[in-house]
Formats: sequence, C-alpha cells, structure tokens
Amino acid sequence: MFEHLNVRINDSHVDYRNLKVNKKERQILRELASKIAEIAAKPEQETKKKLWIEHNALKPTRPLIFCDPENGWNEIITDDQIKCENEVARYWEAVLRKELFWGESMGDDRVIEPYFDIHHIYTDTGWGLKEKRVGGEIDVYRLDGGSYKWEAPLKDYSDMNKLHFPEIKVDYETTQKVLELAQEILGDILRVRLKTIWWWSVGLTDDLAYLRGLEAILYDVYDHPDELHKLMAFLYEGTLAKLDFLEKNGLLSLNNDGTFVGSGGYGWTEELPQQDFAGKVRLKDMWGMSESQVTVGLSPKMFEEFIFPYQLPLLEKFGLNCYGCCEPLNPRWDIIKKIPRLRRVSVSPWAKIEDMCEKLEDKYIFSWKPHPGVLATPNIDEDQIRQDIRRVLKITRNCRVEIIMKDNHTIGKNPENVIKWCKIAREEAERV
Repeated sequence: MFEHLNVRINDSHVDYRNLKVNKKERQILRELASKIAEIAAKPEQETKKKLWIEHNALKPTRPLIFCDPENGWNEIITDDQIKCENEVARYWEAVLRKELFWGESMGDDRVIEPYFDIHHIYTDTGWGLKEKRVGGEIDVYRLDGGSYKWEAPLKDYSDMNKLHFPEIKVDYETTQKVLELAQEILGDILRVRLKTIWWWSVGLTDDLAYLRGLEAILYDVYDHPDELHKLMAFLYEGTLAKLDFLEKNGLLSLNNDGTFVGSGGYGWTEELPQQDFAGKVRLKDMWGMSESQVTVGLSPKMFEEFIFPYQLPLLEKFGLNCYGCCEPLNPRWDIIKKIPRLRRVSVSPWAKIEDMCEKLEDKYIFSWKPHPGVLATPNIDEDQIRQDIRRVLKITRNCRVEIIMKDNHTIGKNPENVIKWCKIAREEAERV
C-alpha cells in the first residue's frame, strides 16, 4: 500500500540503497513504459495540452476535468497488482500503473507525457521539534489513509529556542545512481528526467499546526498574540531560506508543464518562464501556491493579522500564483485578492458557489472541487452527480472553470466510480 499525494506517490520509505532490479522486474517496468509511450504519442495529448494553455491564460474554453482520487488509488491499483519485489522497482511500477490508468481508463484531461521523472534523494532536518503521531501503522504516516492524532511539541513558547531552520541535504551520489538505473531500464522508451517537487504549499500554517497544535493556535490569537507573530515570522524566514537555497543551488524545476499546481490543475502556460530565462530556474519562473485550510476557524480579521502577512512576501516571488484548498475562500477573498499575479483560486465543497462566481468572474481560474463523498459508496448516484455538475456549470458559465475531483479517502472499492464520474463531468462540460 502506498501513500498517494497530489498526483505523486510518497516514496520516503523506499530503500534506495538496494538498486538491484532483476530481469523479470525490468521487463515488467519496460512493458508498462511502452504502453505509456504509445498513449503519449497520440494526437489527443497535444490537444489537451493546448486546452490547458488556453485555460490557464483565462481564455474561454470548455471546463477542464481532472480526477486524482488520492487514497482511492489504493483501491484502483491494489497491492496484488504490483508484481515487482525490489522496493525501488515496486515504487516505479506503481507510478507507471497509475499513469497507465490515467491514460487508458480515467477519461479526464490529464496529459500523458513520454517522461519518467526521478527526484533528488535528500533529507530535510525539519524545524527542530517534531510532533508525536499516534494511531498510524507506522510512526510517520497512515499508509491506509486512516486517521491519527498528534501531540504538538511546542507546548510552551519558551521552547522556541529549540527550533531551527530546515536544512536540505541532497545525496547527490545516490541520486545519480538512481537516475542512471532509470535511464538503463527505461531510457530508450521514456525520457528520464531529474525533476523534484520540493514543496506543495508555502502557506506555513501546516507547519504551524504540527508545531503548536490547532486548538492552541485558536487560543494564541488572544492569549499569546506577540508570541504567535514571532513563530509565524520564524516559519516565514525559515521557508524563505529554504526557497533561496533551492534556487541558488540550481535544484528547482519549471512547473509550466504537466506538473500539478495549486490544489488542482496543471501548470501548462506560455507565460512562464520569464522572458529573461537563461536555463537556471528561479522562483519567478514558477507557479507558487499557498493556502491556510487548517486555520479555517480564524475570522478573516485574524487571518489578515496573523497569517496573510507572512504568506504574501513568499508569493510575491513567484511568476503566477494559486491560492486555497479545502477552506472556503468567500470570507477571505478581499484579503487574498491582494496577491500579485494570482491566477488559480480554489472553490472548495464548503464555498458558496454563487458568491465565488461573482468574485472571480473571468479574471481568475475557478478551480471547483465537488464533494469527494459522492464517490465513496460502491454504487454511486449518477443522476445526482450529473444534476450537481450541471447546476454549478450553469451558474459559472461566464467563469474560467476547472472541475477537480480529489481528497477521496475511498471510492467505495470500485474503480468504475472515477471512470463514471469523469464521463459524466465530460458530458456536462461539453454541454456548456
């Protein structure tokens, strides 16, 4: 079982010291890669790519569709389908099978590309204090997508002297060996690239929550406002130092392509990189992303005072920006719209559709997230799904809409659910 992130699979527990992939495993990987290369060569991929470029440029298109069922992938690609035994090969096989399902069965607008990406092997020292997680299969993650609780380590602000900035240490030797192995096995079928996704969001508040605890934050805005500001400033400075390190050391990759950006959607755009781009990727050549879903309990005024001032200077460094995830952005919109070059805005299941439609108009991407619970039962209510999508698309007909299905903890153990959902979403999108 794997932990599925945004498109990617978490490989933090893969043993990259063992790179002995046998002949049978190599054949499995090559057969999967060959099927992907065949799909990637079809003209429809270029059509979808152009559609994303127009959409991200705010040109009128039909609503785009993307389905990434996250933990639901474990019900699509089950453990018994993974034939390789070596940990690295098993991880690569899962990545390839996932891409193949997208290309053969899903039916959304993901562009299938003839690439196989390898990321840097590295460690991150973190902030110096680590939460204690209780209830997981292992002490770091729930690989089955189940719940856990944690004990925040920063119980008293007097312990802030125990914090330090995160430090990234790249294992260049192992990275090169992994890259060479991938090229050896797959390089004549797919183009092997070194491309690392170093972060998802620079919103800071996930780190804040893990360090301090959600309940404590709600009290801190009243009881310890100065200390909370000090902690947020520390998180901002540490994140900025991390971004500067990655930029200066040439470790960044462009995300103006089929890279997942924001909390849904793809980065395809001709507006990035900047016109003076000379090969070394800078933050201003990239999409940025921020959110603060964990602080949904704070009022807009408190969000503006304690959170946004530390997010804004980070987002100012990026060429285009995305904002939001599961939090409803209606109450915070007058604050968030101050972000420069803001392009993609999340409209979560808890947002007020009509209000967000009036706010975003055709000036931002309306990144609509239907409720993932509609796919959680073995047999889905297709009529209700169709009615809901049709209703929202009628309201948002003058917006730049994308329909993003994600955050699925289960798909009712029925892979057909995502296929049917994509089919319905496409039929309704083509009616607009």
